[in-house]
Amino acid sequence: MVIKIMSSYFCISFHFLDSAFHGLADGRRNEWPPSPLRVFQSVIAAVASRRCMEMMDAALRWLEQQPAPIIIAPEQKSTPDLAPGYCLSVPNNSMDIVAKAWCRGNYSNSGDANPAKHRTMKTIRPILLPDSFSVHYLWPLSDTVDDHIRDNINKLSEAAKGVIALGWGVDMAVAECRIISEKQANELAGERWMPSNDIVSGGLRMTVKGTLDDLVQRHERFLERLDSNGFVPPPPLSAYTRVEYRRITEPMPHEVAAFSLLKSDASGFKAFDTIRMTSAVSGMMRHTAKLTASNAGWSESEINSFVLGHSESKDGLEHIPVGLERFAYLPLPSIEARSDGKSRVVGSVRRVLITTFAGENQSKILWARRSLSGQELIDEKNKEPVALLSLIPANEKIVQYYVRPAESWSSVTPVILPGYDDPAHYRKRLSQEIGADEQKQLLARLDHRIDCLIRKAVVQAGFSKSLADNAVIEWRKAGFWAGTESADRYRVPKHLNHFSRYHVRLRWRDENKKPLRVFGPICIGGGRFYGLGLFARFGDQLLQ
Repeated sequence: MVIKIMSSYFCISFHFLDSAFHGLADGRRNEWPPSPLRVFQSVIAAVASRRCMEMMDAALRWLEQQPAPIIIAPEQKSTPDLAPGYCLSVPNNSMDIVAKAWCRGNYSNSGDANPAKHRTMKTIRPILLPDSFSVHYLWPLSDTVDDHIRDNINKLSEAAKGVIALGWGVDMAVAECRIISEKQANELAGERWMPSNDIVSGGLRMTVKGTLDDLVQRHERFLERLDSNGFVPPPPLSAYTRVEYRRITEPMPHEVAAFSLLKSDASGFKAFDTIRMTSAVSGMMRHTAKLTASNAGWSESEINSFVLGHSESKDGLEHIPVGLERFAYLPLPSIEARSDGKSRVVGSVRRVLITTFAGENQSKILWARRSLSGQELIDEKNKEPVALLSLIPANEKIVQYYVRPAESWSSVTPVILPGYDDPAHYRKRLSQEIGADEQKQLLARLDHRIDCLIRKAVVQAGFSKSLADNAVIEWRKAGFWAGTESADRYRVPKHLNHFSRYHVRLRWRDENKKPLRVFGPICIGGGRFYGLGLFARFGDQLLQ
């Protein structure tokens, strides 16, 4: 028998009993929303507690091979860095010291022999959420749900009754499984988190075929961790993947082609000075892309518009810009960890991205990945090759600083304003002897003009006016990143030299002024197609 259910979902809902979530991702970073792998583990724990793994085997294997679900979760009341937090006294894994003391015959309740002495204070900062919140995981079902799928869902529904937590043990929750209609899904309260197809090093952990077997094996090894040979720790879980999630209100990510810049003999990285050579590297990339496209049979008009960024000259007129439908060549300064391992410093250019700020140009980016790897960059003056392009994945560590979603971004190269910031010559009047009130008014007008131009640059780079209007923006001549120089020191193309430039920090907000994660690459202003006005993820969201 086949039951027709149009536009339906298999839904697992977790109803939490507290207003906090303690679960952590890798690097001890707070995880939100809870990952699909965490859901799978909680269901397995419930099944194992009822000692019915064999009976549930088929249903669990069906669940582990489902695609990444849609997640509906409540908005956070506070981010982890703003949460008050609390401290716990926990063991500091020093029982080997206690054991050695006991082996020496010291069974006293003092010094190394006392386990209570070997403790440390641990700060806990959970994510704060609405009281008694719920998180829902939705897997789309086909138009037909056959008996096999319905039997799996019925078994999972029964197993879900045994769930007691999702996250840490203190994250107590009850679960339910059911099939819901699209109308019912739309009525569920919370933010919609959609899976992305991007390949990432971060993201939420997700099951793959083999996750169940790996978890069972790990549990068996855990039970056998103590034997005649001593303590043998169980192996970490390895059979899983990662999926990047974004809120449905967040902009879609751009396709990118990433390359490392190697020496001509491919013996190592070729480094270019960020201050003097950013636009030069971009120009060499543009020239290489032009030659490669020409050899690949691209039409002259397509090369002029998409590769070079201008239409054909007519009657001696200057080239006309073609908008966002073109390649952007973005040299990437390295983000380097210094001696303490924590501070990040902007270094030289050793990588480059090609992307577009328009919508659907995936085929062009795929062409760039296939065709430009192995090509040489030619110095414009001496016509000699100076670097070799080598394709690298988008999840390469430095590239991730420029493409992974984040709420806070700061420029690594200065933003060139898309217009004059002082058309009324306020600065000239400020240099004269004027009263304090007039000086204050003129400075406020200058700030307003710069603010408007930066928001205009955000829109010109392809972002919505809503994002531009709600963003929190700071600007100054000195950089926000360590290693950056004054904005006026950076070499820019001659036709942009008369426009003011500033280092900028962007903090994205939605219409409700809530923090919003936005995918990179982000490059705004008059030099956005040359890598000037390029931003990297900034602040407490740096990669671990």
